[in-house]
Amino acid sequence: MTRFWWVRHGPTHAKGMVGWSDIAADLSDTAQIARLADYLPKGAPVISSDLSRAVATADAIAGTRTRLTHDPDLREINFGAWELLRSADIERTDAERLRAFYETPGEVRPPQGESWDETSNRVSRGVERLLNSDAKDIIVVAHFGAILTQVQRALHVTAYEAFAQRIDNFSVTQIQHDGHWHAGPINHIP
Repeated sequence: MTRFWWVRHGPTHAKGMVGWSDIAADLSDTAQIARLADYLPKGAPVISSDLSRAVATADAIAGTRTRLTHDPDLREINFGAWELLRSADIERTDAERLRAFYETPGEVRPPQGESWDETSNRVSRGVERLLNSDAKDIIVVAHFGAILTQVQRALHVTAYEAFAQRIDNFSVTQIQHDGHWHAGPINHIP
């Protein structure tokens, strides 16, 4: 069995949709970071997306753990033309598509962005590579959407149902694979 310990990066304090923009994480809550690092399995390797908010969070919790190369397949959803915009701003020009993106996630994509299905396929491709390692526990520092793609996979629910899950910054979501996918605690705050 392989256990994935999905960690959402530290907060960015951005007010709009943050996907592929490389915005730094606020890592000033050193007590929270220490609790998180202590909670995670000691011998597990750490991997992150290649976006700086995930990289810095992974570096902050790694300690003596093996640090794997950053993987762009673990990135957040690419919001394309919606990047860094607030929902209210998008509603003024693209309300129907925005509503469909959230109410019927799947093939709907932001202009120049990627759909939920494309994001899920990309993240799952990265996870499949990790399954080929000998590690029994793997710490993955990633993003809200990337984590939810794997929650959907483990819970065997629709994308819409997966969106109902809360994934806070510095939270841990455990996903297990033993030939089948299973979810452990979701959005645990150590």
